[in-house]
This record gives sequence, C-alpha cells and structure tokens, in this order.
Amino acid sequence: MAEDYYQVLGVGKKATAEEIKKAYRKLAVKWHPDKNPDNKAAEEKFKKISEAYAVLSDPKKREEYDTFGSADQFRQQYSQEDIFRGFDLDEILRSFGFGGARAGGRTTFRTSRSGGGFQDYDDPFAGLFGGRGAGGRQYANMPQKGQDAEYNLSISLEESVFGTDKKISFQMENRIEDINVKIPAGISTGKKLRLPGKGLPGYNGGPHGDLYLNINVLPHPIFARDGNDLYIEKTIKFSQAALGTSIDVPTLDGTSKRLKIAPGTQNNTKIRMKGFGVPGLKGAAKGDQYIKISIEVPKKLTDKQIKLVEQLAQEGI
Repeated sequence: MAEDYYQVLGVGKKATAEEIKKAYRKLAVKWHPDKNPDNKAAEEKFKKISEAYAVLSDPKKREEYDTFGSADQFRQQYSQEDIFRGFDLDEILRSFGFGGARAGGRTTFRTSRSGGGFQDYDDPFAGLFGGRGAGGRQYANMPQKGQDAEYNLSISLEESVFGTDKKISFQMENRIEDINVKIPAGISTGKKLRLPGKGLPGYNGGPHGDLYLNINVLPHPIFARDGNDLYIEKTIKFSQAALGTSIDVPTLDGTSKRLKIAPGTQNNTKIRMKGFGVPGLKGAAKGDQYIKISIEVPKKLTDKQIKLVEQLAQEGI
C-alpha cells in the first residue's frame, strides 16, 4: 500500500495547519533520537514524520502532494532536496524544546542531479544521527558552530523607550554566565537581540553559537504603548470641558507639560503631543504622546448643584 503523509502524521486530509503542527510535535517528541538512542527503527520513524511535515506544513508542497495522492508518487517527482528545501528542522525542534537537529554549523551532502554533476545541500538529519549524510560522507571531525541559546528578558517601559544597559546572569551548561547587554532605545515586545558568540561552545574547535534575547516590555501603571506612540488618560470635570482649562500632563521621562484644553472638548477626545513618544529603531520616526480626555460625571450632587444643573438644562445645555 502506498505511503500517505496524512496517515504518517495521523491527521485527516482536511486538517488545518495548526492540527498538522500539533500532530507532528507529538510524534517528534515521541520518536526524537534523544529519547531513542541507537534505535534504528525510531530513527526511520522520525525521518518519515519529518518528511511528511516538511511537505504538509508548506501550502504549495501540500497542494502539489494532494495532486499525486501518495508519498511514493510524490517522491518520483521531487528529490529529498526538493522536499526539505525551506524546511528548518533546527528551528522547529528548538521551538519544541529540543536543542535542534544539528550540533551546530551546516552539514551538507552531495547528490547527483539529472542534468549531470553534483550539488551540495543541507542534510536536515545529519546532526541527529551522528553526521551520516545520504551520500555516506562523514563530517564528524569538521569544526562546527555551537548551538544558539535563548534568554527571555523583561524590561520596563522606560528602559524600552530610552534604552539602558543590563547585566544578565544565566546558566550555560555547568557554569553561570554574566553578560552586559546594551538595550537600544525604542525596542518593543517581541523583538530579538542577537549577541554573537555568546551561545554554547562549538565542536572540534568551531566557534560559539549566538545568544538571542527575547524582549518583553512590562506593563506600565500610567502609560500604554502602541507602536512608537504613547497613550495616557486624563480625567477633567464637565465644567472644565465646557469652559476650557489647563492641565498638567506627565511624560515618561518624569517631567510634566502644561496643556490647554479647548472649550467644548468632548469625551474621549485625543490630544497629540508631537515628538513625546518612542524613538524609532534604525532611523524610523519618533512617535507621539496622546492624551485621551475623559469627562467626569459626578455621582452625587448637592441641592445647590442640582438647581444649577436644572437651570442649565432649561437653557438647553
């Protein structure tokens, strides 16, 4: 019976991309060589599910595969190089909690092409199975770059806006590593900082891997950030909104600015303070600060205030 990539992953032909990813993750954790050392059956199983995921996780490859209907027919038209082109097994396994497919560096093997000659390309399984490439060539003694490492770094809103120097400590193999990091002004949640050569040691004299800092900006009690703009809310009385007033508005650097509120200002009005936002990264324009005006409606009124409001109501206000 012809092999079916959907059956290999245990999903239906109408499975969503998320369902396919979830199925592969479950199987990858089960059959990964780290959990099945020196197990040839597990090795072959892992290769099969990885091949299936490489095809079904790519919309274009999946569409082409569906036209053939089986893995055997698909392989007649596409080489292993074609199947795994653009498929970063290293990155995928790291996201699942494994160290990655390769111990480091790029491991390649040579494959013959129908047009004659040879072409080198990455073997996605080389580091997993002792550096064995499909062509049987060994690269175990070559210098290899060490694995990259990741560190989740939380910073305050002020630190993200103005930049800062941070000292971080984390465990690297069997030692505690202290590193000084310069946080650039304007960085935001979700950005990564790359520290070259601060990852795990290389193999056979190869260079260290890199360290990636995953930035998370902590919430602020007063300010909110949206892109390079800052937002703050100020509440004023109804009489101030109607007649106009001046208010003091705090800025993120600790100073305050006097701001005029025009007569007739409406609830939820946004007032722009140009240039008081977040510096743009890599030459991008600096953001602004916006003040959202909320008009306070008193919950209780004195008898005198009630009469005054009633008079205003009679005047159509």
